[in-house]
Formats: sequence, structure tokens, C-alpha cells
Amino acid sequence: MISSNDIKSLITAIEKDCEDTLLPPEGGLEAIGQPVIPFTLIRGTRGYLERITHQINGTYTNGWYDSCAVMIRRLVETLIIESFEYKNIAQNIKNQAGDFFYLSDLISKTLSESSWNLSRNARQALPKLKDIGDKSAHSRRFNAVRNDIDKINPEIRVVVQELVYLAGLK
Repeated sequence: MISSNDIKSLITAIEKDCEDTLLPPEGGLEAIGQPVIPFTLIRGTRGYLERITHQINGTYTNGWYDSCAVMIRRLVETLIIESFEYKNIAQNIKNQAGDFFYLSDLISKTLSESSWNLSRNARQALPKLKDIGDKSAHSRRFNAVRNDIDKINPEIRVVVQELVYLAGLK
């Protein structure tokens, strides 16, 4: 006869096996394909930037467009901070408490920074990337659709590539 402890142990073992085989790995998966950001733009920079890029491409592939837009926003914000830090001028994008500004102010500071020359295309694209990310993150009734991401895809590439170079990551 099987005891209740044996049954509990068996159930626990089955649950553990299911977790190990059915769930994605703890650190996430690499994206299949590169529909939004060519991985070559980020490869070899920093691990957290590579993971964000995989998440952007993966959420797009799975049709999770709000998540994709929010992760694009996060990547842009991170690359702006990386650029200021690389130039040793991060204090220009921090408040009195030492916290980084919100994205709107980060973009303003990026556009007015005289230590680099951001292209016209990147200057025009930054507010668009912020807008879709903000709507997806903060608007209760907005849900991004594939076309929202597709419309800004060329701008994403321009901004990411320029900021990667400005941050000295390539």
C-alpha cells in the first residue's frame, strides 16, 4: 500500500519535472528571428542590452505589441543613460537626489547635448519611440498593434545604432 507521504513525494517530483521541462529557462530565451532590431546592432555590447533586444524581438514575434513597445522604450532610455555615462556627463541627466530623469527629460537632454552630433533622423525618431512606449505603458485604453511597431521600425534601428555608438559600445 502506498502511503500519503509517498504520494506527496511523487506529486512534488512530478511538479519539479514539469517546471524543468515546460517552463522557459530562468534567464529567458533568445528570440527566434530579428523582426524589430537586428541583433548585430547589440551583439557584444552588454548582456542586459542583449536580453532586452531578445525580449523586443520575441514579444513582436509573439504578437505582444504593448510589451514590445515598452521594451523599446526601456532600451532607448538605457542607451541614452549609457551614452551620457560614457561621455562622463551623467550628472547632466540626474536630479538633485542623484536619480536619472524620466524619459521625456532624457530625450530633451540628448537632443540638446553638444558633445555629440545626433543625426536628423535620430532627432526626429526619439519622440516617436517615446510616444508608443508611453501609450503602451501608461494608457488604459490603448493597445498597440503590429502596425504601430512596423511604422516605427526604421526609426528604432536608427536610434539604437546611433546610441550604441555614442555610448562607446561598438
